[in-house]
Amino acid sequence: MHRLKKLVAVTLCILVITSVCVFGSSVTAGASGTGAGLAEYALNAYNEGWAYSWGGTSPGAVDCSGLIYSYCGGERIAMIETCTEQGSVDAGIPRIHGLGLWRPGHVGVYIENNMEVDARGDEWGVCYDEIGGWNSWTYWFKLAAVSYPTYGWEKFNGNYYYYEDGQYIVNTSRTIDGTTYYFDSNGHSSTTPANMDSTASDTPSSDSSSSKSETPSTWSNGSSGEEVEKIQSRLKELGFYDGPIDGEFGNATEQAYRAFQEAAGVTVDGIAGTDRDVLYSDDAPHAKKAEEATQATEEATQPTEPEEKAPVIIAQNGDFSEEVINIQQKLLDLGYFGMQPTGFYGDITEEAIKAFQTQNGLEATGILDDATYALLFSDKAAANPTPVVNVDEQQEVAVSAGSGPNQITSGSLTPTSLIVSNETNQTYANTASNVAEKTNKVTEQALASSASVIPSFAAQVKRTANIWIWFVLVAVILGAVAFFMLKRDKKQTRYQKYVAKKKKTSMRAQLNTKW
Repeated sequence: MHRLKKLVAVTLCILVITSVCVFGSSVTAGASGTGAGLAEYALNAYNEGWAYSWGGTSPGAVDCSGLIYSYCGGERIAMIETCTEQGSVDAGIPRIHGLGLWRPGHVGVYIENNMEVDARGDEWGVCYDEIGGWNSWTYWFKLAAVSYPTYGWEKFNGNYYYYEDGQYIVNTSRTIDGTTYYFDSNGHSSTTPANMDSTASDTPSSDSSSSKSETPSTWSNGSSGEEVEKIQSRLKELGFYDGPIDGEFGNATEQAYRAFQEAAGVTVDGIAGTDRDVLYSDDAPHAKKAEEATQATEEATQPTEPEEKAPVIIAQNGDFSEEVINIQQKLLDLGYFGMQPTGFYGDITEEAIKAFQTQNGLEATGILDDATYALLFSDKAAANPTPVVNVDEQQEVAVSAGSGPNQITSGSLTPTSLIVSNETNQTYANTASNVAEKTNKVTEQALASSASVIPSFAAQVKRTANIWIWFVLVAVILGAVAFFMLKRDKKQTRYQKYVAKKKKTSMRAQLNTKW
């Protein structure tokens, strides 16, 4: 039995040591996800309508950092401090899927084409929005727990992208393993790659045909031959060319080919090279459709009267969230908020927002809308010229203004008290004088109309007196009834005592006679 216990103990020790080694290695491991994987994970969270949960890190209920942490782990709080690379969003975001986005107190995930996903708050959950305007970000960064490609193919959201120098390429073509691929303005490949591990040749934009062949690889202004005739015929069929089919690549043919390249989203150089595959494909653009698209774009860019949009409410009185903490901290830094951030949007926060809106030329509503939010976290935010005293510092304030009732000592300040200048005191005095003058006028009007009020008041007093007389009469009657009832009870009591005494005396006389 003793040997069995030893064997069990040794086995348990081995299991503990093994588990520590396994889990320890997993914690200290490097990247545990990919950029495209994180972007697809975040986009899926939006499509499934995940809820916002402060501190949540489980799929379905997450906060801003928990959305990223639930995918790749790593550092949850100090993501920007531990990142491998970062840059300013204002300078442009690289074409990389799954970058992290940071602004004070908040993080998100960059998807592509200036779109991002973030877990925003209780009322919004996980959101998918365009970057810009009120939804501005400060930095982009590469997460330490995520690996990002440098060269090669990457699949994201059903499309294929090709990375070079750390970014996916757009509006160009590449010849890879003998196959020419075309990439549109979004970076989407025109063809599914046969081998995801393949890389482009040293001259990706040129044709990979043998140098020994006498057939040219490109056709441009000055070229001629059967291929030029084919190009002219196809351009005419698509509506880009209306000249003769003569096999001469002249100015008209070059101009038509440039128009085709622009409509196809490839490099516009007037040279017919590998992009002829697009020219001869079934998906080749038509000039009429391209012209309609250009016209629609021009109409869309025409200046129009701006539509008045309803303000988007970010936070208001009664809210409680992590975002409110960031707002209160910013108000505290600018001198509008007089206490440490709590996360609750109450009356003090509302008054601070009103003061900020007034100082910065906005309508003082006390509601943090998108315009107020954008200005609050911008470099143009104006600070409070008379900062609110911090509640935590008020206990150390001791102001002596002499003796008497006007003396101020430490502890006499309330959480919302302010240090008022002489100019402000003068303003308060003028206001008080105006109020007193208006009060005197109201008093004179009241005295002038008192004559009409007195008769009705006298009638009211008379009615009240009649009611009291009625109550007195009722009381007298009830008292008389009670008096007679009590008197009757006393007579009955005396009679009962008399009968009992007489009965007792008779019994005693009978006993005396017997004895």
